[in-house]
Amino acid sequence: MKKGKSQYDTYCKRILANKIILAWILKYVAEEFVDMDIGQIKECIGTDVQVSEVNVLPGRTNTPGSERIIGESEEDSVPGEGELYYDIRFSIYYARQKQRIKLIINVEAQKEFRPGYSLITRGIFYGARMLSSQKGTEFTGRDYDNIRKVYSIWICMNAPDYIGNAISYYNIQKSDAIPGIPDEKETYDKISVVMICLNPKSEKGNRLTKMLGILLSPRLETGVKIYQLEHEFDIPMENDMGEELNQMCNLSDYVEELGIEKGIEKGIEKHLSQQVKKKLAKGKSVGEIADELEEDEETIRRILKNIE
Repeated sequence: MKKGKSQYDTYCKRILANKIILAWILKYVAEEFVDMDIGQIKECIGTDVQVSEVNVLPGRTNTPGSERIIGESEEDSVPGEGELYYDIRFSIYYARQKQRIKLIINVEAQKEFRPGYSLITRGIFYGARMLSSQKGTEFTGRDYDNIRKVYSIWICMNAPDYIGNAISYYNIQKSDAIPGIPDEKETYDKISVVMICLNPKSEKGNRLTKMLGILLSPRLETGVKIYQLEHEFDIPMENDMGEELNQMCNLSDYVEELGIEKGIEKGIEKHLSQQVKKKLAKGKSVGEIADELEEDEETIRRILKNIE
């Protein structure tokens, strides 16, 4: 089951890593691209494509690759901190006042909104790592003005009902205790953490949450997904995306079936344990309990050991 989930996660990241999908995400969450159409944004995405292979050390940026942004699945490695991995990381370029501006983007896919910690705080950490790792590549010495803005975008696929479909931004903003310092946004607008929450039961949302809800749904059949993505959102099935959607849907069915089987097994085990407890309380021996429950004595001893 663990292998099936791992394969499912891999296909999910590969699908999100298609440039057309990344362009959709940036259209709705990055202020730099709000006035551009999806096709224009797609053309702005860089060629720094990684395939979950190269470990990105502090100060290193991405290296060139092919059309799809197949997640570097890399986090800047720091001795003593253990290994963490970006799901997807890439560069994008746009023009501002005749200048070519570069941004560094990270996209993460999560199945739980609160997996024992705050995803928002983790997003801030990822963004901070993307900033600090630029020293020696995007800027050298004290040339801090060349630090590139970073986005860490988190997609939570099973948001709680009280949240529903929602998008929130976490940015640095200027506030004055004593006014007087000029507000030069370009000097501090260097990091943005975006949380995109998806809930299939929620009726609120926008075009992005609807598209992602269809794309990542574990319930919709492949044919339905492809039809809706192509006809409602003008997303062509390029770069084998249709086949990857099919594989992801097949794996979601497999994982669900294994989960159901595992749940049934747990239920049977729990019921058997309760029966053993009752018979043990009546002073019955292991052999008597095994005979009455039609189980072998080894199984009864294992259950008794767990009870103790």
